[in-house]
Amino acid sequence: MNKKQTIGLVVAAGLFIIIGISSVLTNTFSQKALDKSMKDALSLTGGIEFNAPKKDYIAIVNVVGTIEQQAELGIFDTEQSYQHVTTLEYIDRLINDKNNKGMLLYVDSPGGTVYESEELYQKLQEYKEKTGRPIWDYMAHYAASGGYMVSMPADKIYANPNTTTGSIGVIMSGFDMTGLYEKLGMRYISITSGKNKDSSKMTEEQIAIYQSQVNECYEDFVGKVSEGRNMSAEEVKVLADGRTYTAKQAKENGLIDEISLLADMKADMSQKLGVYEFYQPKTKDRILSELFSKASELVPKSEAQILKETAEEKESGVLMYYAEQLQ
Repeated sequence: MNKKQTIGLVVAAGLFIIIGISSVLTNTFSQKALDKSMKDALSLTGGIEFNAPKKDYIAIVNVVGTIEQQAELGIFDTEQSYQHVTTLEYIDRLINDKNNKGMLLYVDSPGGTVYESEELYQKLQEYKEKTGRPIWDYMAHYAASGGYMVSMPADKIYANPNTTTGSIGVIMSGFDMTGLYEKLGMRYISITSGKNKDSSKMTEEQIAIYQSQVNECYEDFVGKVSEGRNMSAEEVKVLADGRTYTAKQAKENGLIDEISLLADMKADMSQKLGVYEFYQPKTKDRILSELFSKASELVPKSEAQILKETAEEKESGVLMYYAEQLQ
């Protein structure tokens, strides 16, 4: 190898090293810039924009969809219809806003988990106790089970003529997979510290244990309805066997106050409070999540995915204030 070739190799090696370092640095800074832009975008995609009027107003608080834990979302994730933490934070803002003169609680929900339903109920009670302001409730398609329970702090309850409400009760459900395991040639094994730790094969004792938990939540639900509707516990229990009611049946049984369209209910509330401005915060845009949601709908689901989603939908082993909807 002559001198020119040696110099050429050294220069080429140097250039290769420089290009490699430059590429690494570029990728690093680009990734940091991308991460920053993702975080910035994420901060603009979730939750609501609270920009209440600087004058007297009635706040609209939506409880739409299943009442459940709010998931932490990435930039490409699709939001749940009901945003639990966001809703609680919104009510906190209303508590501290002197311009707010009342709340219109708009409920369109078949219910949800006991935990989140209780939290929302308590937050609505806190709003009333700290502010002394009224809550008027409007029931849309559904205000059943947990959707009915969170309506109990309301001073007045209106329902659409075609509302389905009631379903006062508690459910805990799950799947017995032993037959499926046998067909697949699978054997489930668990090693536990006690006979009631594993409930994959429910014994009569375990059923009794879970029934006691359901009963406890049921009694609490009945108590809330009793207080909210000024009825005795015995009167509530006559109605609280889990069945749903039409708006007409609910009114006849004292579960609601009025049957009305939303516009008429808002007019009644405005006239009663002397406040004619209604405020509802805007939901922040999540354009990327909407695009990816549409794309994911085009991808066919496997049988395993369908089975998994069905099991999750049933909230196996979780206490629920939930009304089963007919398809």
